[in-house]
Amino acid sequence: MAIDYHNIITLQPGKRSGKPCIRGLRITVYDVLSWLAEGMSRQEILDDFPELNGDDITACLLFAADRERNSVAISTL
Repeated sequence: MAIDYHNIITLQPGKRSGKPCIRGLRITVYDVLSWLAEGMSRQEILDDFPELNGDDITACLLFAADRERNSVAISTL
């Protein structure tokens, strides 16, 4: 089953300065992407942040990919 990140990634103006967060938590998409980029494994993230699950990490990646795809499409106009 495909994950729909729209059901996981939330935007709330008063939370973390309106940055995209995971399920209303104070953990941002940027946080998760940074941890992955620094070499943390998915399992290490889940161990350190038990409030997250595997779908949350996948949703962050899908969200980032979608944003990148949209920014490339806009810049080519």
